[in-house]
Amino acid sequence: MSAPEAEPRAFLRALFDAAVSSALPARVIPGRLPALPHGRAVVVGAGKAAAAMARAVEQEWAGPRAELSGLVVTRYGHAVPCAHIEVVEASHPTPDARGRRAAERIRALATELREDDLLICLISGGGSALLALPAPGIDMADKRTVNNALLRCGAPIEAINCVRKHLSAIKGGRLAEAAHPARVVTFLISDVPGDDPSVIASGPTVPDPSTYADAIAVLARFGVDVPPAVKARLLAGAGATTPSGVASAAPEETPKPGDPAFACDEVVMLATAADALRAAAAVARQAGVTPVVLGDAVEGEARTVGAAHAQLALRCAAGDGPASPPCVLLSGGETTVTVRGTGRGGRNAEYLLSAAITLGGNQRIYGLAGDTDGIDGTEDNAGALAGPHTLAAARRAGLDPDGALRANDAYGVFAALGDLVITGPTRTNVNDFRALYVV
Repeated sequence: MSAPEAEPRAFLRALFDAAVSSALPARVIPGRLPALPHGRAVVVGAGKAAAAMARAVEQEWAGPRAELSGLVVTRYGHAVPCAHIEVVEASHPTPDARGRRAAERIRALATELREDDLLICLISGGGSALLALPAPGIDMADKRTVNNALLRCGAPIEAINCVRKHLSAIKGGRLAEAAHPARVVTFLISDVPGDDPSVIASGPTVPDPSTYADAIAVLARFGVDVPPAVKARLLAGAGATTPSGVASAAPEETPKPGDPAFACDEVVMLATAADALRAAAAVARQAGVTPVVLGDAVEGEARTVGAAHAQLALRCAAGDGPASPPCVLLSGGETTVTVRGTGRGGRNAEYLLSAAITLGGNQRIYGLAGDTDGIDGTEDNAGALAGPHTLAAARRAGLDPDGALRANDAYGVFAALGDLVITGPTRTNVNDFRALYVV
């Protein structure tokens, strides 16, 4: 594709498709599987990519496939057929009973293993909600309440998962602890800024450096009110007095770095946002467009980040930016949305609407923002496209872009314009992909 001859929207979509393709399990798993164990090999996993990862493992397995078994849990609509590894679908982002039963079975499979056995754990974004096994004293209703409040409060994912780990019987290294002394090899597709294995899907098979006190601090920082049982567990874990005035028996901390449960384990990072941005940048260069990577771990309020990136794009258009046109500003990571309105949002749509408002209809700048898993928040789109037409077309349709942004209703604007990016489940997840193209 030669960008000067290409329609800008098609060029942006080609960048997005290249980013997604770089992280597909069938592409990143071949050649990475461990040696066959002396004992059994069991495959477990959780996340939006878990089923596709399981199928790739089956296809690459060097031993008798009939001896391969296990269970993975993925989001509704994200399953793919597997011959020997069972695939269960459950709810995301709000946990449900199917996710809980799957988590119970996965933990039971790990507990049965012995020293000569191998546990292959396939982890990708979305695993925190899908691997839902509440800690003793916490019921699913409490877990859902806390989960939903955390998702709406604007907290970054590492803070959200700190709380989740301390309310779980399987996250924060507890799955690897259950599998010990078997060897655990964890394959990760990262959807978190910084690619910290302990944050991805709340790190079920890796040491957890966070504490109960950290979880309490997260709730206080973001003003999250939690049910009494949750508060009591966290306070007891931190060694504090419970609301009743009685110090409860402290629950055990999550296993920490240096714990012997992890001594023989291995973590393999298969795909990251940085990989996806490199793939998109390569496509841009081939088209004669200069890529400028703003970072693979960008965080912050989606509307604030969108406005800041748009200002940088305006500078490029004016000849005062980090690159001269034609150029494209690329970024990854995970922005947040503090929900104050009642509209249909998604952080990528909100980023892009804020960017479009800041661009003010500039005739030289186009944008795409989308989640590489194909789902922007809880909506049916991966993201959206914007360009010089966006604001004027919205107003002709009787829409108020500024009001929509205040109401967290960016989805409504782009849906009305026919500018949603809809891919369906991609069955991978390296988080957000954003591109502002200056022609």
